[in-house]
Amino acid sequence: MKYSGIGGQAVLEGIMMKNQDSYAVAVRRPDQEIVCKKETAGGLLQRHPALNVPFIRGVVAFIDSLVLGIGTLNYSASFYEEEGETGEPAGEKPLDAMTVVLTVAFSIVLVVALFMLLPVLITQLLSRFITSSFLLGLLEGVIRILLFLGYVGGISMMKDIRRVYMYHGAEHKSINCIEHGHPLTVDNVAASSRFHKRCGTSFMILIMLISVIFFMFLRFDSLWMRLLSRVVLVPVIAGISYEFLRLAGRSDHPIVNLLSRPGLWMQRITTREPERDMIEVAITAVEAVFDWKAYLKENFPDSYAEYMRTCPETVPAGNESEGDGRGPADGAETSGAAGDADRADRTGAAGSSAAACGCPFEA
Repeated sequence: MKYSGIGGQAVLEGIMMKNQDSYAVAVRRPDQEIVCKKETAGGLLQRHPALNVPFIRGVVAFIDSLVLGIGTLNYSASFYEEEGETGEPAGEKPLDAMTVVLTVAFSIVLVVALFMLLPVLITQLLSRFITSSFLLGLLEGVIRILLFLGYVGGISMMKDIRRVYMYHGAEHKSINCIEHGHPLTVDNVAASSRFHKRCGTSFMILIMLISVIFFMFLRFDSLWMRLLSRVVLVPVIAGISYEFLRLAGRSDHPIVNLLSRPGLWMQRITTREPERDMIEVAITAVEAVFDWKAYLKENFPDSYAEYMRTCPETVPAGNESEGDGRGPADGAETSGAAGDADRADRTGAAGSSAAACGCPFEA
């Protein structure tokens, strides 16, 4: 495996891929065409390089991913809103800055309340029967993990979320295909693993597991102090989790792989095997922001030579487009013919749960 630096997120009937300061969203429209839009990402880490320091950048990267994720979900959902009189999709309705801020704030508050504070309140009730503070701390962690498993498993029962999880699998497979030195073709992507160590699911389960260790030993008699400590230490725990994910994306050390297993196991729920037309969408998003042929030529020369030998009509790396060789210009929107897969109507309502599919981190 060779780190590529690209990451992304599953959206409604599509995939967002991000590489450095550019991202692309590829969506399969109801008329079966693939539309791809490329933009420049203006996250906090790009605007304020001073924040890119260990343990701080993890929290900032998480906020950046939420902001970008909300915007790309809004874009993908616009193609599946009620069609107008012309029969065309309603089109994107850009979110204003205040709406984005309030949505991100609400998402963070909801996550903290559900997965950090609720377990404290439950164990407070159980403290009438259990006197050991160490055991209560352990039980709090178990409850926290069970709540997360229940949430992720519960939303996976929804039809639209199952499709989002399939696109999530296509996103992982396309990145794994590249990082293991294979040409980015539908067949190669389909044969690749749908599990990836830099996944947002792994990030969340790491937060749960690390919090168990923290709060088993960090004890307060006051309920309010326990609640406050869970809120205050969220950035610390998130920062540690991000740094491990950053390491995991660059290392195949046996210990790192062992510690990555809980997140990979969790991805058995948050990813599904994609259909071939979903893989086409993933490839479109990747090629818009990442010159995989140049990457293959630099990091896997033998694989690149074999690819060029078996596909002589292929344009050599770095020559397939103008400019930086990373697809359409910023702000451009392109479309291509799609497959014949039959697809039922669906709305953007279920897209809100796709936050569980933000991955892999560009750590």
